[in-house]
Amino acid sequence: CAWSIERPPGDTAGCTFCHTSSEERCSTCHQRHQFDPKVARHAEQCKTCHWGKDHRDWEAYDIGLHGVVYQVNKWDPKQFDWTKKLADADYVGPTCQYCHMRGGHHNVQRFGTVYTSMGMSMADRGAPIWKEKRDRWTSVCDDCHSPRFARENLQALDESVKDAGLKYRETFKVAEDLIKDGVADPMPKDLCPDWSGQHIWSLKIGAYHDGPEYGGKTGESGEFRMSNCTDIERLCFESVGYFQTYIYKGMAHGSWNDATYSDGSFGMDRWLVNVKQDASQARRLAAIEKKVGVTWVPESFWKTGEWLDQLTGPYIVKNHPGKTIFDLCPDPGWLDTHHAPAEEV
Repeated sequence: CAWSIERPPGDTAGCTFCHTSSEERCSTCHQRHQFDPKVARHAEQCKTCHWGKDHRDWEAYDIGLHGVVYQVNKWDPKQFDWTKKLADADYVGPTCQYCHMRGGHHNVQRFGTVYTSMGMSMADRGAPIWKEKRDRWTSVCDDCHSPRFARENLQALDESVKDAGLKYRETFKVAEDLIKDGVADPMPKDLCPDWSGQHIWSLKIGAYHDGPEYGGKTGESGEFRMSNCTDIERLCFESVGYFQTYIYKGMAHGSWNDATYSDGSFGMDRWLVNVKQDASQARRLAAIEKKVGVTWVPESFWKTGEWLDQLTGPYIVKNHPGKTIFDLCPDPGWLDTHHAPAEEV
């Protein structure tokens, strides 16, 4: 994500260790100094990377029903025989590997439900294009549960994600209207250049919005900012990047607390209220300033600073005047903010 790669290396060292040093290497799961399938079959092998605010897989599994079964039985070889291949496993409860690598298949997304950027993007989860993937997902549950049970849980997941999408759209609409009416503090043009070397509203992603009021030309795309932006934009980011993923991951892993109370749906509620309150105050302040004749001038700390000057945007503007990241990387597949076609996921 651009909100990560635009930052200086020390800021995102943790991201780098997973996404470059470890990703897609055998030794990530099969420890280099203990290359033993028996070890790699334990759910904890996934824990190093798959946990945290924006990819809360381990927490959702660990405190969910399946995780509890695993934690209290994993020491008993009669319940979890780690010497058996995954294709022959008959565990008393599922592990990450049992569901996502069923039968030893190493493409973990193959046995996942509809993938939409960790639940952060909206999709018609019942669309025909997803049927094969959804059928495959429920087929794993069928090993221990009835087909009806699996499909009812998938429907519950769909409904939770759908409701989260309502809050997603309402939260973003409040922020969008502030930008269009010119009362956001600060506006994109008043900030240091974004990750691409431009001044595009941070929530103007892909083809969602077009028009000069967002700071970009038709077809140009923004990207989530989690720093040096309005508090409202930060709240929008956290609502979707954190709390909506809690809902998605919690429902997918049987962690009802994660999906609801532990900053899932309740968290999105709270951030929606905060966004509305902040927007209301911004509009009242703008009205008072207009009435008394105050002309707002953005503070310089939004545009430059010892840390801000280390970001990608200012570097591009300084060293490549008139250029953007897309000029410097004509085919930046790894920077593409448009979502891949569903059939490629």
